[in-house]
Amino acid sequence: MGGFAIVFSKFGEIFPSMRLYIVALFRFKENYLMDGIELMKKLVSKTRQEEGCLQYDLVEDISEKGVFFITELWESQEHHFRHSQSEHLADFHIHSAPMLDARTQVYKGFRTF
Repeated sequence: MGGFAIVFSKFGEIFPSMRLYIVALFRFKENYLMDGIELMKKLVSKTRQEEGCLQYDLVEDISEKGVFFITELWESQEHHFRHSQSEHLADFHIHSAPMLDARTQVYKGFRTF
């Protein structure tokens, strides 16, 4: 009935046990498009294998070249927290940083309706 439970991670953080929706927006420099796509494909493949990952899709913008977004759905904030600590995500951040034209924008939320 619209309520949620509170979950404590092993690190002591408090997470509501609701599904977490995320959209991450990336803008790649034109000369790095192919390399950026390959990096993102690796990230998506590895992330989809993680516990609690319900959706992790790479989408290319139809009107702006070099703009991609990842749509994510996680069982809970704790599952996403574990993902944020993963080695493959850290590797992605390190290798993609020089390829990006702007800072990555990330939007997180719980389903409202």
